[in-house]
Amino acid sequence: MKKRPRLAVAVVVSAGLVVASAGCTSAGSGGVGQGGDPESAVVGIKLPTAVSHVHGVGVDPETGDILVASHEGLYVLPAPEGPGEESVVPERIGPDIDLMGFSVAEPGRYVASGHPHEGFDMPNPVGLIESRDGGATWQSLSRAGESDFHALVANAERVVGFDGSLQATEDGSTWETLDDGIEPFSLSMADDGRTVMATTQGGLMRSTDGGAAFAPVEGAPPLALVDWVPDTEVVFGVALDGRVHRSEDSGVTWESTGLVEGEAQALHADAEQLVVVADHRVTRSTDAGATFRSW
Repeated sequence: MKKRPRLAVAVVVSAGLVVASAGCTSAGSGGVGQGGDPESAVVGIKLPTAVSHVHGVGVDPETGDILVASHEGLYVLPAPEGPGEESVVPERIGPDIDLMGFSVAEPGRYVASGHPHEGFDMPNPVGLIESRDGGATWQSLSRAGESDFHALVANAERVVGFDGSLQATEDGSTWETLDDGIEPFSLSMADDGRTVMATTQGGLMRSTDGGAAFAPVEGAPPLALVDWVPDTEVVFGVALDGRVHRSEDSGVTWESTGLVEGEAQALHADAEQLVVVADHRVTRSTDAGATFRSW
């Protein structure tokens, strides 16, 4: 099985990426590299030192809670109520699963993949799993013991994942194989499930047929992370140098909006905010990535 490339140290060549290392075994969906220096100057909520790798981040639209998927399981940060970080403490919730892939499919419903740690009774890899209680418990949907989806994106109608091949399901159990030439590091999808963005070592790729075929996005920045703002044509991305980019035409053209300090590991975008995990901290922007602050 092909593993998703680890984007760690890179040289930018045209619209693509030449990567110095590959063969990720611990960086997961929506993440770049591993947990950064806890003493980093990045402004944000510091994650517990027990968290070694962050693989993804999302926000539950129902509660506003920020969800950090890590090698050590799921951490929840309460919905921001105002500036300042003194009262915000990430709380570990749910079983001990290395959540390599993670996505908020709809309010109150999360899907994921990965590996169970010792002592948790679930097949390894877990395949596609689902939680409907805020991550407290997870149930197997399909491909248990078969698939570890390192890249995963979902909405209410569809899940697209990469476990060595790009696949999609609309019912959680029946899968179709998509473009076999794509090895995505990060995936994002429009609400209709038809337009899919993929960051790859060859550059940003875009599909308008649900992932059956992809084409390079001419002139796109070398993005490592990408996420779609629900109910819009706006897509955000973060490059390996920390530059934040925005597209207002479903990923066709891009403009730079700002910079996030540190090594970005995971990205979430919605109409209210960008949430980025960088150097072991969760940081937010409410001005399209122009500035980031503690909370």
